[in-house]
Amino acid sequence: MKWSSVLVASLVGGLFLRGAGVRADPPRAQPLRIAVEAGKTGEPISKYIYGQFIEHLGRCIYGGLWAEMLEDRKFYHDVGAGASPWKAVGGADRVAMDKTDPFVGSHTPRIAAPGGLAQGELALRKGRKYVGRVWLAGEAGAAPVKVSLAWGDGPGDRQTVTVETLSGRYTRTSLAFVAGADTEQGRLEIVAGGKGKVLVGTVSLMPADNVSGLRADTLALLKELGAPVYRWPGGNFVSGYDWKDGLGDPDRRPPRKNPAWKGIEPNDFGLDEFMTFCRLAGAEPYVTVNSGLGEVAGAVEELQYANGAADTPMGRLRDKNGHAEPYKVKWWAVGNEMYGKWQLGHMPLEKYVAKHNQFAEAMRKVDPAIKLIAVGDAGPWSEGMLKHCVGHMDLLSEHFYCQEKKDLAAHVRQVPDAIRAKADVHRRYRRQFDALQGKDIRIAMDEWNYWYGPHVFGELGTRYFLKDALGIAAGLHEYARQSDLVFMANYAQTVNVIGCVKTTKTAAAFETTGLVLKLYRQHFGTLPVGVTANAPLDVTAAWTADRKVLTVAIVNPTLEKREITLAVAGARLTGAGRRWQIARDDPLAHNDPGQAPKVAIEEEKVTEAGARLWVAPCSVTLYALGAQ
Repeated sequence: MKWSSVLVASLVGGLFLRGAGVRADPPRAQPLRIAVEAGKTGEPISKYIYGQFIEHLGRCIYGGLWAEMLEDRKFYHDVGAGASPWKAVGGADRVAMDKTDPFVGSHTPRIAAPGGLAQGELALRKGRKYVGRVWLAGEAGAAPVKVSLAWGDGPGDRQTVTVETLSGRYTRTSLAFVAGADTEQGRLEIVAGGKGKVLVGTVSLMPADNVSGLRADTLALLKELGAPVYRWPGGNFVSGYDWKDGLGDPDRRPPRKNPAWKGIEPNDFGLDEFMTFCRLAGAEPYVTVNSGLGEVAGAVEELQYANGAADTPMGRLRDKNGHAEPYKVKWWAVGNEMYGKWQLGHMPLEKYVAKHNQFAEAMRKVDPAIKLIAVGDAGPWSEGMLKHCVGHMDLLSEHFYCQEKKDLAAHVRQVPDAIRAKADVHRRYRRQFDALQGKDIRIAMDEWNYWYGPHVFGELGTRYFLKDALGIAAGLHEYARQSDLVFMANYAQTVNVIGCVKTTKTAAAFETTGLVLKLYRQHFGTLPVGVTANAPLDVTAAWTADRKVLTVAIVNPTLEKREITLAVAGARLTGAGRRWQIARDDPLAHNDPGQAPKVAIEEEKVTEAGARLWVAPCSVTLYALGAQ
């Protein structure tokens, strides 16, 4: 992801491929017509265009995907300091940071009993169960230590787990609570009641319904989304990331300053957790290795950890960490946006091509079955990569982000324009470069989205509106039109940040863009067919795999209801089918987690579909029509 300069897709060119696209609104008297050539099929649409991208940025993982409720649970910051969410209990002099033999990181909180520490602003819900753990060591006289979850200030507004004895060795104590009231100002307190020293190693608190550490509400939505692949861990983050920091006992993993973004990386979500997440979400993993500040040896070890047999050095480490069987990760990216000066480890193209090839050769020696995605950027960088690295890649990545335009149709049009512009450049490369003769290096558009507006949901946590959903739908249409060239697309960045799911501390909801991705993934066909259509509609169509259902998808970037004449050649419709729409009269309609959705997928049965269709104002509509 670029932070220093967001690519604004405002490219100009022919908008139709097979005649479908978005243009200026025509005179109202002009009839709207869609003509489908059902017998004229293109290359099958890759399921991987519905991929997603998650990065260690803002509240994408921590605070969005991951269920941990406590900030800085490993005490990266000094307790009581401005950046720390922890405050001393009993006076500021009751807590100091001990650096002599820290439990994890560079120091450990030392409580002088009687006293303690606490973290507030926890969102609790009445009757909900919470679980956790705390590691404590100390002098025997400092006991007992009371760990309390509080939802108010009264003596009955808390539950407490009491640690009766302490020793010089750290001991883990499990925590379990049931909240007695709803509050946004809950507290976790760790208070020693005796006299002496207590060391607090780490502490954790999660809702009891977490699924292997993942938020149950977020995971449920991502299962509905049905993305076939997730790219991780970056993004800019990867170029400063040591993947080994994310291995082993989570409580012993060192907290770090996020190398690319704001805040602290607790390393609770590492490679093993990502693999667990992909399994639970029903998706394939796509791992990016660090070719920024990282070296070849680190990438080789990471690949061996993921895919190596249990008798290899890294396979043994994986087995030791509780994962005996290889993960068999197929998709691997060598680096992220190495063309950008904002990227850690950036170097000129003439140097990077050699580094990429070294990574690729070494990784393929470890596992020849992997598929490698190289860093691309349409223009001199992609040209250089294709000229010098074509034998060391399977796909070439491209990224783009669009900002806001006031005109609705222009705002929508940016996304398909950007996709088509990338595809046009790559088609030209195929004609021009001898190195590509006999090769089929397709595009992995592994970052794409709108990126504008205030950060409502944390760092880069922009809100999306109905008008953005129309643009994402039009983008999916363009991917269908470019099905012979775009193999993968990873919408950035899934949760919060610029994602299609947004969360509060206690709720999760689909953005309007998430609704579109879910709808097309579940119901749009896989074999594109020829389409022509009037402006202003953006239209595409495809058969389902069994050719029994013809799907027709329509984006209406106007504020008027439109009736459409449908003509289908090469197939006979039965007249029966289903219709889904995402629509509101207001282009700025949006959803918020914890509130009733203002924008939803509406579904209805149609019994006389065929010659005439209709679409609502400012809408995405998908017809699934039975055919004989």
